[in-house]
Amino acid sequence: MTTDCLFCKIVAGDIPADIVYQDEHVVAFRDISPQAPTHILIIPRKHVSTINGLESTDQLLAGHLVLTAQKLAREQGIDESGFRLVMNCNQEGGQTVYHIHMHLMGGRQLTVLG
Repeated sequence: MTTDCLFCKIVAGDIPADIVYQDEHVVAFRDISPQAPTHILIIPRKHVSTINGLESTDQLLAGHLVLTAQKLAREQGIDESGFRLVMNCNQEGGQTVYHIHMHLMGGRQLTVLG
């Protein structure tokens, strides 16, 4: 755990969160500033600051983030209508908390990107 990391504190249970799922590798909770009716953050228990910090040994963890998002989309009832997965990297990529996390968003028509 990184002592000043907000998400590490959520993983440790030091800061409350609306947790919707957790297992030995990840914790998923509702975003406190949702951008869609369903907006869940999926974070690894292991602290990795940015996507650039992932190593080849993290391949299964990265895949687990996506498969957890798939499971949660199904449970939230947005798997058929559609959803978006987003991971931001560093300041210009929009990252504000430096602990990798995946946004699962859905429940409404999302704007088309690019």
